Amino acid sequence: MAGDASPAVAALSEAELLSRIFPRLAVDATHSAATLLGPGDDAAIISAPDARTVISIDTQVQDQDFRLAWPNGYRSTGFDVGWKAAAQNLSDINAMGARATSMVVSLTLPPDTPVTWVEDLADGLTAGIRGLGADGCSVAGGDLGRGREISVTVAVLGTLDGGPPVLRSGAQPGDVLALAGTAGQAAAGLALLESGVPMEQLDDGLRNLTERQRRPVPPLQAGPAARKAGATAMLDVSDGLLRDGRRMALASHVAMDLDPDRLGPLAAGVEPAARLLGRNAMEWVLSGGEDHGLLATFPPDIQLPPGFTAIGSIQALGIDEGPRVTIAGRAADTGGWDHFAD
Repeated sequence: MAGDASPAVAALSEAELLSRIFPRLAVDATHSAATLLGPGDDAAIISAPDARTVISIDTQVQDQDFRLAWPNGYRSTGFDVGWKAAAQNLSDINAMGARATSMVVSLTLPPDTPVTWVEDLADGLTAGIRGLGADGCSVAGGDLGRGREISVTVAVLGTLDGGPPVLRSGAQPGDVLALAGTAGQAAAGLALLESGVPMEQLDDGLRNLTERQRRPVPPLQAGPAARKAGATAMLDVSDGLLRDGRRMALASHVAMDLDPDRLGPLAAGVEPAARLLGRNAMEWVLSGGEDHGLLATFPPDIQLPPGFTAIGSIQALGIDEGPRVTIAGRAADTGGWDHFAD
C-alpha cells in the first residue's frame, strides 16, 4: 500500500488504533439490544433470550480471499473487505433461518497497513450490517494482531427467536428446490477483476458484477421467511450451486435435479461478461461461489416465500443409488470452490 498518505498502524499504539475503530462500529447500547457489554473488558456479554445461540465464523485472508491490487487495476478498499466480511458471515446465520445479533472481529495487520484502510474496514463492516438489513446486529468486540498479511476473521452470533433451525439435512423427495438471491454474478465479477480489462473500460453493468464479488448482497430477509414458511432444508451458496447442492443432497440422502430452463435467467444476467471474456455464463451460475444466495427446499403444496424462485426438484434415491445432483436428469460435475484444491 505504498504511496498512501495515511500513517501506518505501526505508528499508533493498540489503544490509539482501537480509538479510531470503535466509533465507526457504533458499539453502544442503542445499536443492538443483544450486546449487554461491548468492547473494554476481557470479553463481551451477549444476551440469548431463547436459551440458544446460533454461531458461525469465517476468515478472509489477503491474496487468498481478496487482493489489495487486482490484475485489472482495481485496488480493494478496506470498505470492500469489511462489507464482504459482514456479508458472508451474516449469510451463514441467515441459512439457518436465524437473524444475526452480534459479531466479534479479529484483525491481523502488517505494520505498514495504512490507518485509513483499517478505518475504512470498520466503516464497511457497519455499512454491511446496516445496508443488508441486519439492524439488530452490532460488533461487540474483537482482537488486533500483527502478521505478514491482512487477515479478517469474524464470528457472528444469532437467534432463532424461539423457532426451529432449518438444517441442510431435511430435504424430502417431492420437495421443490428454490433459490433466493443470485448465482454466478460474483464469479463473473471475479473473472473481470482477474482479467486484463481495466476497470475504467467496463460499462456500468460489468462494474456492478465486480461489486457483487467485492460486496456481496445476501438476501437476509429470506432465511427467517423460509423457516416460517416451512422450508425443509436450507444452506448458504458460498461455493457454487453444484457443490453446495451436493452437500445438501448428501446430508439429506436424496437426489437433486436442477431445471436448466429455470437457471436461464441467471445465466442471462452474466452473459455480457461471458461474451467479453470468452467464458461460459452457465458455468458461472452452476459453479461460481460467493453470491451467498440461499438454496432451500419446500413441500410442494406451499407457496414459496417472497424472494425465492423454483429451480429444480428433490427426488428419492433408487436402489444402489447415492446422493447426487443432476441437470435435467443428467449427471453434473460438482465444480465450485474448494479451499484446498489445486
